[in-house]
Amino acid sequence: MKKNSFYRTVGFFATSFSQGLPRWGRDLFLTGFLVAASCTSAMFSPIGQAVFAESGSPQKETQVQADVQRLEGQWVRPDGGYILELRDIKKDGSLMAAYFNPRPINVFGAKWSREDGKINLFVELRDVNYPGSKYNLQYEPGPDRLKGTYFQAVERQTFNIEFVRVKSKKEGQQ
Repeated sequence: MKKNSFYRTVGFFATSFSQGLPRWGRDLFLTGFLVAASCTSAMFSPIGQAVFAESGSPQKETQVQADVQRLEGQWVRPDGGYILELRDIKKDGSLMAAYFNPRPINVFGAKWSREDGKINLFVELRDVNYPGSKYNLQYEPGPDRLKGTYFQAVERQTFNIEFVRVKSKKEGQQ
């Protein structure tokens, strides 16, 4: 809705409502009503939302994105050979995840978040023998690993697990 049509609509309803008031009361009412409507309109404008969404330090946001990009790659669980592959990591918390045991298992959803300066990863599996199994992981930059819990939905048990990065052939030769 454009501003002019907004004010015409507001003015129509306000004038209809204030018909029974004396002239000075109607003027006072209309002035107050239009001031309140203007404030409300500005409060919900897309421009106001964009300024709020983009506030913050660009340098800090760039550093967070660089840190999160470290999640990208293949990760293996040493206790069973399960593979978690992460790619297309976006700053909105979305990413693409694939899971193999050794065949592909359907990944229902995956997202990352940052809390208390730490990068967290959530992955939910939904497939045969994986009806809502979930990984809740935290990235540890020093040892370059993902550590956390795995909820095995069939057995309704939670296990402490970790994933370590799969070294590429190129890295292994160095």
